Amino acid sequence: MLILGIESSCDDTGAAVVEDGGILRSSVVSSQDAIHAKYGGIVPELASRRHIEMIIPVVDEALKQASVAIEEIDGVAVTQGPGLAGSLLVGLSFAKSLSYARAIPITGVNHIEAHVMAAFLHKSGGKGTDVPAFPFVALIVSGGHTTLLHVKDFTRCEIIGHTVDDAAGEAFDKVAKLLGLGYPGGLAIDRLAKDGNPSFVEFTRPYMAKGNLNFSFSGVKTAVLTYVKGRNGGLPPEILKDLAASFQETVVDVLISKAMRAVGAVNSKTLVLAGGVACNSRLRAKLTAEAGKQGLRLFIPEPHLCSDNGAMIASLGYHQIKKGSKAGLDLNAKPNWD
Repeated sequence: MLILGIESSCDDTGAAVVEDGGILRSSVVSSQDAIHAKYGGIVPELASRRHIEMIIPVVDEALKQASVAIEEIDGVAVTQGPGLAGSLLVGLSFAKSLSYARAIPITGVNHIEAHVMAAFLHKSGGKGTDVPAFPFVALIVSGGHTTLLHVKDFTRCEIIGHTVDDAAGEAFDKVAKLLGLGYPGGLAIDRLAKDGNPSFVEFTRPYMAKGNLNFSFSGVKTAVLTYVKGRNGGLPPEILKDLAASFQETVVDVLISKAMRAVGAVNSKTLVLAGGVACNSRLRAKLTAEAGKQGLRLFIPEPHLCSDNGAMIASLGYHQIKKGSKAGLDLNAKPNWD
C-alpha cells in the first residue's frame, strides 16, 4: 500500500511516499529557516503563507522522486495536530481535496506520535528487520514538545512524561536568541558548544525529584539570562562557547536521566529517541553511551527523519488506515494535544 504523507504542523512543508508503513520511497521537505531567521523565531502568519506556496511543489517532487503517479497512491495521511492552526489547515485542506478528488481514504495523524515511526523507516532494499519491538519507551524531543511515551503498538501509546513549560527545543531557540547566535537556535548552540567547557557553569538540573518523569526547561533558560545580565562587560567568544556548552549539557543530562528513569518505570529494554532535538550531537552521543551501560537497545533515526517530515506521517497513517481509522472530509485541525 502506497501512502502519501503530508506534514505542515509548523514551519516545514513535508511530503513523502511510504510503502507498507516502512519502505521509504521518497521524502521532500521545504524549510522556512531563512524566512524566520531575521525574527529569531517562527512567525505563524508567514509560516502558513509559505505552506500555501510550497505544498503543491513539494508533493509533486515527492511523487517524482518515488517514481509514482498520483493515481497509484492508495491513501493520504496528514498531520492533524498539534501545531500552528494556520499551518495545519493548509496541509489538511490539500489532503482532503486530494482524498475527495481521487476517492482514496484519508487519516489524520498526531504529529508527536508520528515521530516514533521514524525508527521503522528504511529505504527500499535496505534493512527493515532491525526495528523496535513493542512495547518500548520513546523520548520525543522537539521545538514545542518534550514527551515520554510508552509505545504499546503502532497505534497505541501512553504519555508517561511531558513538558510543563518550555520544551527542550524551545529553550534552545530562546537561549540562542539571548546569546545572539541566530535561528534556528538548536543547531547554533550544538556547533558552538563543541569547543566549549560543559562544566563551566553548573546550572541546576530542573524537575529531578524521584519518580518525576515530567520536564521543565524555563528555569535553566532564566538562569542563562541571569548569568548574562550579571556580566556587565559582555560575553567574549571563549565564554560564549563555555556558556553554550554548559546550557546544552544541562538539558541533555535531564533528558537522559528522565529517559533512563522511564525505561525503568515500565521495565523496558528498548528506547527510541526522535524529534528535531534528536539531531543534537551531544544528546545522541551521551544517550548512546548511557544506553550501552544500561544494556538497552537504542534506536535513533537519521537526522533527516528526526526533524519534521512527511515520511513519519505516512508511516503512522498506513497503520491507522490498515486498522480502519479513516476520517471524513470534516477532518479538522487539532492545534493542541488533547
